[in-house]
Amino acid sequence: MSAVFEQIFQVGFLAAIIRIATPLAFATLGEMFSERAGVLNLGIEGIMLLCAMTGFTATSLSGSLWLGVLVAVLTGMLMGALHALFTVALGLSQHVCGIGVTLFSSGLAYFLYRLIFGQQSVPPAIKGFQTLPIPVLSDIPVLGPAVFNQFALVYMAIIAIPLAAFVLYRTPWGLSVRMVGENPRAADSAGVSVIATRFQAVILGGALMGLAGAFLSMAQFNAFTFGVVSGRGWVAIALVVFGRWDPWRSAGAALLFAFVDALQLRMQASGLGHIPYEAFLMLPFIFTIVAMAVMSRNAVAPSALLKPFRREER
Repeated sequence: MSAVFEQIFQVGFLAAIIRIATPLAFATLGEMFSERAGVLNLGIEGIMLLCAMTGFTATSLSGSLWLGVLVAVLTGMLMGALHALFTVALGLSQHVCGIGVTLFSSGLAYFLYRLIFGQQSVPPAIKGFQTLPIPVLSDIPVLGPAVFNQFALVYMAIIAIPLAAFVLYRTPWGLSVRMVGENPRAADSAGVSVIATRFQAVILGGALMGLAGAFLSMAQFNAFTFGVVSGRGWVAIALVVFGRWDPWRSAGAALLFAFVDALQLRMQASGLGHIPYEAFLMLPFIFTIVAMAVMSRNAVAPSALLKPFRREER
């Protein structure tokens, strides 16, 4: 175990935590906005997978990384709008529609990938994002190389956290989102369009999920595989509860999960060969389950979560 502790106190370990946390932060913030407006989006796993595929494909065909990011974001917004159509406009079950969106998005990603690239013996790859050291800040001992020598999308995730908190707590639109998630009748009486606000929140959430998918296929792995998401969407839903629907706490929960994930990778590399590697792979998910069990006892979800709004009903 001494080898494990030696690796923990290294710049590379801290940098790995931030990289692993980046897609989780994007996805968790996206799910948080949706749920704060009263809409549970269980389609996040499939949306991330489809966005990872479309972003990778756009980059592979055009050679432009930022075009790929844009395509991934637009794909996420489109799938968010589809989920909002079913759950907000039509008032259908959010659980059923979310699972349906995940299955549809996953199937569509597999179909389009096979249609465009075929079944190649060697999967196609792209030249993904490169690290961009920030002058002066990257020279700070320990913290500089770990935080300020990262991918551009990592910096976007870091900025997105305080920006999400500002939007949610300091803007009229954020107030509207919180109102429709807590008391849509009162929001409607105050002149807030519940349907429009929920649509906007779910679509914004889809855009952030698109960024999460783009990071996985265009920065972390530089390739698209059918296991590129690997349950991160489901983890993000748990992290929203663990973070109590707050941007800062949700981001902290993403960092905790990333720490455990990075730790299990170091444990695999530490020479503990007598322990099956599957035991290490389980650690982040066991942590998520335990955190959910502990935090969900006192967590207070938005009052109108899972409840469709129909103006004619009283």
